[in-house]
Amino acid sequence: MTEKVRGKDLIGKTIVSEEKGKRFGEVTDISFVSDTGELMNLLITDVTPHIKELNLQEDQRGRHMIPFSAVKSVGDFVIVSSDDIV
Repeated sequence: MTEKVRGKDLIGKTIVSEEKGKRFGEVTDISFVSDTGELMNLLITDVTPHIKELNLQEDQRGRHMIPFSAVKSVGDFVIVSSDDIV
């Protein structure tokens, strides 16, 4: 990704895998480094059964987290690489 993405633009977008087009859920929130504003993780709700295949970490509220480094593109959907998640 060459363009800067603002965190608020991600909220509510559907997360889809780059490799097989599987829907994982929706972005409900993001975690970031407050000093720099660097995006760290996408927090997901409305998860699908495909998310269980990834064995993702969860935050204190039980929301699944996808590292922002796995994000390949943002448009109508957030496209993530499954290979970069695990």
